[in-house]
Amino acid sequence: MDYSEGRFDSLVIVTTAPPHLSPNAADRLRSDVSEWTVDAVQDVVGERAMRAFGREQVLPGRLAARAAGEDRVALLSRLFLFGDSLTRAQADAALPQLGAQGGIEAGLIAASGASADDEVRATVDLRPTSAMTEDGELAWWIAHDHGEAVTGRAVREDHVLGVGGASTTLASITMRAPVQRTLDLGTGCGIQALHASQHSQQVVATDISRRALAFARFNEALNRPDGAPWDVREGHLLEPVAGEQFDLVVSNPPFVISPPGTPRFEYRDGGLAWDGVVGALASGVGACLNPGGVAQFLGNWLIRDDWTERWEQWLAESSVPVDAWVIQRDVLDPAEYAETWLRDAGVTRERDEARFYAAYEAYMAGFDAAGAQGIGFGAVLLRRPMHGSPTLRRLEEHEGTLQSPLGPHLISVLAAHDWLASASDDDLLGAAYTVAPDVTKETYGRPLQYEPEHILIRQGGGLGRSIKADTALAGLVGACDGELTAGQIAHALAALLDVPASDMVAGLAPALRELVRDGFLLPQ
Repeated sequence: MDYSEGRFDSLVIVTTAPPHLSPNAADRLRSDVSEWTVDAVQDVVGERAMRAFGREQVLPGRLAARAAGEDRVALLSRLFLFGDSLTRAQADAALPQLGAQGGIEAGLIAASGASADDEVRATVDLRPTSAMTEDGELAWWIAHDHGEAVTGRAVREDHVLGVGGASTTLASITMRAPVQRTLDLGTGCGIQALHASQHSQQVVATDISRRALAFARFNEALNRPDGAPWDVREGHLLEPVAGEQFDLVVSNPPFVISPPGTPRFEYRDGGLAWDGVVGALASGVGACLNPGGVAQFLGNWLIRDDWTERWEQWLAESSVPVDAWVIQRDVLDPAEYAETWLRDAGVTRERDEARFYAAYEAYMAGFDAAGAQGIGFGAVLLRRPMHGSPTLRRLEEHEGTLQSPLGPHLISVLAAHDWLASASDDDLLGAAYTVAPDVTKETYGRPLQYEPEHILIRQGGGLGRSIKADTALAGLVGACDGELTAGQIAHALAALLDVPASDMVAGLAPALRELVRDGFLLPQ
């Protein structure tokens, strides 16, 4: 057998049906994988193999796991992670409770025969995953379709993704306050629904893909999340929940922009032209939110001139006015975008030169016809006001690293915004503040210069913002220990710097508002 390319001469698996678990089989499989964790895999195969695996190269992990012999973690990793084949006897050893036959019945593995030496191979990718929360680390096991690194073939049109960078980002930014009802729109393998189960009384999970919904049900059965069983529904975008309202909507939707003539897959293309999927959510999700409810999702959008114009248009079309905070994280030019999603589709020049160039040309022609200068990617937070009209409209760019999880920071920033929305400058100056624990002050200047040339107030967590401060603002921040009000500090600084108190107060009030809004200063 040749393992170098992820192909198997004696047993080629072409899966048509997703896996399924009876309650009894779920209990047995859960027992079998309970010690097969992310850390356990790394301990067995080593950092080099895991770094290669992160680059979608399975051979180093496969070789390292083989070298570990009959260790169960190594056998499970060979079978499900690295696309290796085992004997039927080894599969029985890897799955002592479920057994090879139980794995076959569940649609997890296939065997070339019934003898102990016959070859067995996984039909799905099943892997441990972990997530950090405020309450500690969560461990789950997620099944999804094998990727191209294992199959050596382009993915199916109904391919079901596992836990990737986008889903991890969405999980990190989602606000985890306890809620009654959560909607996971476009659930895929169900990872966002698993997260939502930790803080929701009811989870509704929808997807246009029947195959994805089957994987989501499998992963729910295997991981047995807290709360009521998921309400799993098939349908397009908001159609399965028409007329219903939720406290939280999360979505990693099929937001990839696919001009005519380019590859399309259920997991990344929602069937609407251009960035219509994101536009439909932006303008329609407000009606699905309870008062005070929040929607958080990721997306791509066309940029013709100013990217915010697209968002202003969608928000103006919303059937229910909403607070909006959109953070554009990245921008690709049309050529970069085409190359990214052709690689994702497995359409490469090496594999099929004619198809590659035809699809590439279709991307470029489509984007040129649409007048697209770039394609933006980012995170969206929309909120239905509890009372009255929206007060938040924040469309910003931020390409730096993000604290993970970011959700707690977003909760605190929204709370600060709500307080500031009704606070006058007198209210602001009449309050006392403390400096957030992650905030530092940095000064820069020539060694012999008495005063620094630059003062930066920097945020270590959250969005990692920094503010250039003058001596007065730096003095205000440095004096915020919760004892004096901001107004008292401002008057003291005015006397110290020989500045009229009215000028000092007028100058500091807007800056103080920004520092509170972004979490640099915490009201007491």
